[in-house]
Amino acid sequence: MTLTREAPPAVPEAPALPKTRRGDGWANTIMVAPATVLYTVMLIVPVGLALYLSLTDWDGFSADPAFVGAANYLDLLDDPELRRAALVTLLVAAAGTAGLNLLGLGFALLVNGASKANTFFRIVLFYPHVLSALVVGFLWSAILGTNGAVNNLVTKWGGEVLPFLSDPAWATVTMIGVLVWAGFGVNVVLYLAGLQAVPHSLIEAARIDGATRWQVFRNVTLPALGPSVTVNIVLSLVTLLKTYDLVVSLTAGGPAGQTQTVAYLILWNSFHDARLGFGSAQSVLLMLVTAALAFVVTRLRRRGELAVHQ
Repeated sequence: MTLTREAPPAVPEAPALPKTRRGDGWANTIMVAPATVLYTVMLIVPVGLALYLSLTDWDGFSADPAFVGAANYLDLLDDPELRRAALVTLLVAAAGTAGLNLLGLGFALLVNGASKANTFFRIVLFYPHVLSALVVGFLWSAILGTNGAVNNLVTKWGGEVLPFLSDPAWATVTMIGVLVWAGFGVNVVLYLAGLQAVPHSLIEAARIDGATRWQVFRNVTLPALGPSVTVNIVLSLVTLLKTYDLVVSLTAGGPAGQTQTVAYLILWNSFHDARLGFGSAQSVLLMLVTAALAFVVTRLRRRGELAVHQ
């Protein structure tokens, strides 16, 4: 008897990739062109111009800026105002980031869930962010100033004037508090989006196993919120590092320049003192520091997220 070997089944051919039609490349280029032009005009060109001006001594009016090389950057090393403003900025960024995220996450947990009351409170919490920072500063200055509403009530009740904006330490704390009040609504929204993405089945399984609310939050909800926490921390940090408008309207950098931030100092040197070259050097330094801090925080947060999921 002769054995016959059956032929192996034919392997189906992979579907052919769709052919690119002529003109698709031009169509894609045309569609991307507006965004590319906008990105170039609004970001790349200003950054390049700031780099160029940082190497010059320009008052903003003369036709030909005088090239001075790295002199502006060397002056930054010996500038006491910049060192003081850098410390204030780092303090505002660190304390403000902590406050924004703690309040944002806390209120997001409180208003999480579908109900008319939660919808109302979400609007109320987000509303301060809608206001201009200048308006917020003037508003709180009228409330907490030496002749503001709070001090008028305190003096009428026989108390002494509280130095919310006249004492350096009080003014710094007040500024951080106002920044947190005006901005934590965005963090609430972002954390709410993260909470709605947490699998409800995991929460129910933890409750069935007898986990308390704190244990559910710590072992289920918080690890699932890892990406949201990273986004909130980075956005808060970057936003606070470039704070200037609220400083203008709330404290004007006072008392005695003790609440000046780096961004406020950049504007002061550039336009008040007509030192656009020096101000541009400060802005380049702030940009580099902000990018470096955002990168480091993102990397650390990513490592923490991977460690939690392993």
